[in-house]
Amino acid sequence: MGVKLSPASPAGKWLGLVTAVWVQAISGNNYTFSNYSDALKTLMGLTQLQLNSLSVAKDAGKAFGIFAGLASDRLPTAVILLIGSVEGFVGYGVQWLVVSGRIQPLPYWAMCIFLCMGGNSTTWMNTAILVTCIRNFRKNRGTVSGILKGYVGLSTAIFTDVCSALFADDPAKFLIMLTVVPLVVCLSAMLFLREIPPSKTATEEGEETKFFGVINVIAVVIAVYLLAFDVSGAHGRLFSQFFAAILLILLASPLLIPIYLIMRNFVSSHRESADVEQSATEPLLVEASEVEKEVEAVVAAAEKRRPVVGEEHTISEAMKTADFWILFGSFLCGVGTGLSVINNLGQMGLALGYADVSIFVSLTSIWGFFGRILSGSVSEYFIKRAGTPRPVWNAASQILMAVGYVVLAMAMPGSLYVGSVVVGICYGVRLAVTVPTASELFGLKYFGLIYNILILNLPLGSFLFSGLLAGLLYDAQATSTAGGGNTCIGAHCYRLVFVVMAAVCVVGFGLDVLLSMRTKSVYTKIYASRKCKKDSSVIVQ
Repeated sequence: MGVKLSPASPAGKWLGLVTAVWVQAISGNNYTFSNYSDALKTLMGLTQLQLNSLSVAKDAGKAFGIFAGLASDRLPTAVILLIGSVEGFVGYGVQWLVVSGRIQPLPYWAMCIFLCMGGNSTTWMNTAILVTCIRNFRKNRGTVSGILKGYVGLSTAIFTDVCSALFADDPAKFLIMLTVVPLVVCLSAMLFLREIPPSKTATEEGEETKFFGVINVIAVVIAVYLLAFDVSGAHGRLFSQFFAAILLILLASPLLIPIYLIMRNFVSSHRESADVEQSATEPLLVEASEVEKEVEAVVAAAEKRRPVVGEEHTISEAMKTADFWILFGSFLCGVGTGLSVINNLGQMGLALGYADVSIFVSLTSIWGFFGRILSGSVSEYFIKRAGTPRPVWNAASQILMAVGYVVLAMAMPGSLYVGSVVVGICYGVRLAVTVPTASELFGLKYFGLIYNILILNLPLGSFLFSGLLAGLLYDAQATSTAGGGNTCIGAHCYRLVFVVMAAVCVVGFGLDVLLSMRTKSVYTKIYASRKCKKDSSVIVQ
């Protein structure tokens, strides 16, 4: 019997996840605005408020992620990925044409549209990846969310460091990378990523946990590798090219998992052909039957009464609950303020006298990765161990983020390094923990749309904290320049911005503590269910 590599086979399932990881490793291009924002500001003669409004237009693209959420229940994963990759190609392609000087700067409103397209493209990619993978690995949804969101966090550092290594931080060449690379990677994911029945047996879940551990280790190695490159100073061209080659090998290394499964299947097929055929078909048939029964039971229950938190919700049912809006508000406090720092790192660094701000962009990205990947796995572990509500970790991140903003406001030597790390970690925790929390509280059936409603906090937060708060307060302190723009040098430029955002995070902390208390019973049930299943498996064995 030949080796099967269908999407539903073990090797096909993990090959799909590997391509999903690759898509996430390039879909954080929306966070790289600081790497070329100064070039746009100079070319277009913008004030800081106008530049921040461009960043708001970029983030406003996420507001149209609702369309990706609606499409996730109606279109195949491959089509959703295609839409996102083509839209990104156009949005970033036009920005490249402007920054490279191939065309004259477009009118301000036109640039807003193309930045919005670039921002919206990632919502299609992220929706396709998150919805599909969380459904495929629903028993490890915290871990898979941490991994996928972790690679999104790394993507900024990957793009920044590769551009620095190969193109000496040329903003035009950086933009051509943002234009071409996501399109190529999404085309590869379209071939392999499909929604398939999740694992049911304890053995399959145990194997999932083992393989996720391997991917986590590889991701940490990549993060440390990027961090070492960032902190080791200037590098020669040959060394930089060698660095980029090793980075590509590390990014490809998760392929070892599907390769291992293919080899295992090949060996087994020559030993016990009949048993392999039976194991390859029977579980999937049983799985499909069980899933159908679960759906029927949910539909029948929904006809009788309004669902409670922890059960399947439509988007209208979810939005009628207090828990949804508490989660929405706390998410705004964390990601909204964090995004303001990410969008303004370039100007923050220049205000404090740093000529090269790429190190801060990379630090935020890399430590954001650690926040995402660790919080996903740790929150999953404590649910299985003690039924600890996931929002507890969001609450902890809010307090730490508030401390980070206080450090930034003090503007002592090294404050921007410390602040970049702290904000990166906490921003990562918010993204990685909120995704599985939403799926656990409101179900997976309409998760794509619910996720994109929550993601509205990114453009909303960008508008409130970056476009208004940071933009207006910076311009109030800035002086005009000959080219028609303005500039501000000194710690006072952003001090009040940081103080206000620290206060906002304290409010977010209170909301997360409240949500943890309100959802304690949900996580107690999840813990009891998993413990019962584990005990039953031990008895059967």
